[in-house]
Amino acid sequence: MPFPFFDETKELNAETRKELPGSFIALPDGVTYYELGGDPHGQPVVLVHGFSVPSFIYDPTFEYLCQQGFHVLRYDLLGRGFSDKPNLSYDRQLFVKQLKDLLDALNFKNIHLCGLSMGGAVTTAFIDVYPEYVSKHILIDPLGARAVDLSTLLKVVRTPILGELLLGLVGSESMVKGIAADLFTPELVAEFQAKYKIQMEYIGFKRAILSTMRNGMLDSFIDTYVRVGQLQKPTLLFWGRQDATVPFEHSTDILRGIPHAEFHVIENCGHIPHYEKPSEVQPILLEFLKR
Repeated sequence: MPFPFFDETKELNAETRKELPGSFIALPDGVTYYELGGDPHGQPVVLVHGFSVPSFIYDPTFEYLCQQGFHVLRYDLLGRGFSDKPNLSYDRQLFVKQLKDLLDALNFKNIHLCGLSMGGAVTTAFIDVYPEYVSKHILIDPLGARAVDLSTLLKVVRTPILGELLLGLVGSESMVKGIAADLFTPELVAEFQAKYKIQMEYIGFKRAILSTMRNGMLDSFIDTYVRVGQLQKPTLLFWGRQDATVPFEHSTDILRGIPHAEFHVIENCGHIPHYEKPSEVQPILLEFLKR
């Protein structure tokens, strides 16, 4: 019997999905929420979000690339946003499979693939297995160069039963407060948190977060970055200098693994430079994609 997280009060089903924006597609491991935009004949760009913030985190990037004539796809990873939250092991294999199933279902090929934070570990793992799908690779403050340095609280959360109890008692409030650390600009925090909280109403969200932590998604994947670096795919790397979530010094490990990556440091910026400093990131991204 699943642990009852009492603030998760809504089911994701055919009826509740009618009230939501975007599109839904049934994939082998669950229904996936996605949005398509831009020119259907344009170059395909696929945006993969990170650990717990769903695809709204790409709002500025999605709108900009659509305006520039690209065919843009963003979606919610299983367990997040408006995608299903099945009782599965949330590991790299699941997220890579979801991405491949979605690309195949939508007939997306020869894509430019962008991964943010944990999404960077997912996109890199995807290229490692399916290199033929990807033309160019964009990484934004990617997770996985080193294992995440967990606080004592998060170490306890990874423990079965104790984690469920703790997350059930203080989880919602602490998670909403915690995502404020992604931003260096305090003026953006309140709106960001309000958007984040929407997904927390749906049954299965916290179970998915716990499973993700317990199935190695916060560990080091540096060997995968090294293998993908050897493929010599054009790669663009962004990092916010003041990133408090995946520290800036982790960029040195990524660059050792992918030494040909074009590296751009975004000053006075936290973990999500494309969201916090779009006017700086977007011209660099556009030039890279059109090159």
